[in-house]
This record gives sequence, C-alpha cells and structure tokens, in this order.
Amino acid sequence: MVNFVGAGCGAADLITLRGKRLLENADVIIYAGSLVNPELLNYSKPDCKIYNSAVMHLDEVIEVMKNAEAEGKDTVRLHTGDPSVYGAIREQMDRLDELHIPYNITPGVSSFCGAAAALRAEYTLPDVSQTVILTRMAGRTGVPEKESIESLAAHNSTMVIFLSAGMTEELSARLISGGYSSDTPAAIVYKATWSDEKVVRCTVGTLAEAASKNGITKTAIITVGGFLGDDYELSKLYDKNFETGFRKAEVT
Repeated sequence: MVNFVGAGCGAADLITLRGKRLLENADVIIYAGSLVNPELLNYSKPDCKIYNSAVMHLDEVIEVMKNAEAEGKDTVRLHTGDPSVYGAIREQMDRLDELHIPYNITPGVSSFCGAAAALRAEYTLPDVSQTVILTRMAGRTGVPEKESIESLAAHNSTMVIFLSAGMTEELSARLISGGYSSDTPAAIVYKATWSDEKVVRCTVGTLAEAASKNGITKTAIITVGGFLGDDYELSKLYDKNFETGFRKAEVT
C-alpha cells in the first residue's frame, strides 16, 4: 500500500494522528525534502528506508514505490501541507493506477491555514470577504491565462499566494493593476508554524520592500485583503437576535 500523507503546515506536531501513525509504521518514506520539516522523520522506525524526492524525478519516485510494493512493504509519500494543494499527486496516482498499486490519501493542514494562525486572522470576515483565492504567480511553470493575478485581484476578495515570495515587486504591481489599492493590507508569513516562523505585515504597495528588508525570498505565504484590517461586521452565527436551527432569537 502507498499512503499519500499531508505533513501539515510545518511544526512536526501538527501532522494528523493518522499521518503520524502511518509514518511510524512505514517501511519506506519518500518525503518532499525541499519543504517538509525533517523533524517529521523522527517518527519513522529505525529500519525504515527514507528517500528525499527533492533530488528525484517522477520515474524514480514511482520506481521506489513499485519496488516496495513488490516486496510487500508499506510506503508513505509525505507531502508538505495538504497533498491536494500544489502537491503534484495526480500524476503519481495515475501511474499507480496503471501499475495496479493501491493507495490512500491522508489529508493534512495546509500552510495557508498555518499562515492564518500565525496572523491570528480569519480569512472570511462578514461584510469584508467570503471568498478565499489560493493561487500563485507564474514563474518557471505557467498558470492558465484566465487565472492571471490581475483577473483574480479584480474580485478584491481574500487572496493567499503561494510560491511567489521571490517575485514580490512584480506581484505588487500586478495586484494593483488588477484592482487592489496600494494601501490594501497584506502580510508575508515565512515558514508558518516552524520554530523560525516570521510574520511581516505590510501593504500591497510595500510588499517588495517588506520582503527585501526581512530577507524573504522563498518558503513564504503572501496574504492580501481587507481581512487583515479592523473593519468588519459581527457574524449572524452568534447574534442573539438571529434564529438558527439550534437557537431561538431573543425577543426585544
């Protein structure tokens, strides 16, 4: 069996209980060494074979899985955050389907959740934004033209931008071109929930300056939107005058 496991957003104790158990029982672990906290490998048993996929290509990853399966061994494919977000798991699953190798997926806490925790923020504030856009800048690998930063910025909703900390000057310009004002609140969260986490608050217009001043060029989440401000409406969820299926409204 191959188990795709979300490593969580950084700190080793933020992996799920199921994910930890799978790591403890694995005979083979293939982990995303460029992003996964290596402390998670401390959960592995002494005779577990460990491979760093940062120095492997797809064929090599699949070959390790195939060989382990032939030997009746359990494999954990350890991905950063949650495997469904920029995890490149579809291509691996398709290959495993072709080889008739069974697999399961154990979700994890995505780094965008870790970033919100570091910011002590709520992405979906009433009357501010009820939509969260997860995206990234086009770099060495492109993005669909219809998903340009400008077109997404036009919504003025909450944006969480991955894999773009090294392009903050261009990102800032494109966010403003798309419709955010230069004084829209923004924040850069470096290595959310890791021991060396750093939170830098700024504005859309000062993104590049903030990143440069703090030496941040990678391993960071960039968040943008009014949710980082102070103005919002109280939710109806706990409004004493709002009736729900579990609570009657108070009569005033």
